[in-house]
Amino acid sequence: MEIEKLKKISDKIRAYVILSTAIAQSGHPGGSLSAADIITALYFYKLKHDPKNPKWKYRDRFVLSKGHVCPAVYAALALSGYFSLNELKFLRKFDAKFKHLQGHPDALLTPGIEASTGSLGQGLSIAVGMALAEKIDRTEGQKYEIYTLLGDGECDEGQIWEAAMSASHYKLDNLTAIIDRNHLQIDGNTEDVMALNLLSKKFESFGWDVIEIDGHNFEQIINALDKLHIPNKPKAIIANTIKGKGVKFMENKAEWHGKATNFSQTIEALKDLKFIDENEEIYKNRNNEEYKDKEKQKEIYFQLFDRINNKEL
Repeated sequence: MEIEKLKKISDKIRAYVILSTAIAQSGHPGGSLSAADIITALYFYKLKHDPKNPKWKYRDRFVLSKGHVCPAVYAALALSGYFSLNELKFLRKFDAKFKHLQGHPDALLTPGIEASTGSLGQGLSIAVGMALAEKIDRTEGQKYEIYTLLGDGECDEGQIWEAAMSASHYKLDNLTAIIDRNHLQIDGNTEDVMALNLLSKKFESFGWDVIEIDGHNFEQIINALDKLHIPNKPKAIIANTIKGKGVKFMENKAEWHGKATNFSQTIEALKDLKFIDENEEIYKNRNNEEYKDKEKQKEIYFQLFDRINNKEL
């Protein structure tokens, strides 16, 4: 797929993240935006997967270890055809019809989700188990690859390093871990909370092949994903990213880890993402009294969903 098309897909994913969390008035937009390009490259370039057959035996497995950024993954799944794009309007609802889009992914409810995550630190262990299973079950060569996406704040968890040690010990050259290195977590800068220092050196010392990239550069992401495994070594991609990427007032702000935008901020964000023009009435009047009515806001949000849905890739 052309890089320009991947960029358009990631723009849509970011817009869906903003709108779905705004409607829910909860969720985690900051990290969803930083991971959007990585998630786009996985679902629309790299992963072998089939929306019509989510449990296809030889599909690649993707474990979202930083489960709170599932709004971006849900958008990728919907764009891939696992379920309707309109269902993204109902993030974090308990309604029986839409309960598959919870605030953290549920493998029992959501087609295309491989593991229920959200308790940070566990996803790499799950991916290690999947990679071991693939090796044990082999008959004639490797059948599928396992990928997992970690948060850098999540790497404070000791379980990450137990899993990293296990992956090296068992020579899991069918496993790729991608670290969303945006340098921010819920309590602030990662280096202030629990210094990770040179994260790449840590993974190297645990026996991993490490590649460091710009996590918003599709060419670098693709090259890193395509790089062949060194035999008997798991691969770690340290993707340097910006929390809140694409929305100016969110970028590099820890406060947007787990907070949804209000109406005015939502319109501002969609302007930054080029889904609203600054000359439109909705943008000029976004702070007006008429837009403080919750039902009016919901009506406009649904209209904006349709606009995003209809924008060509």
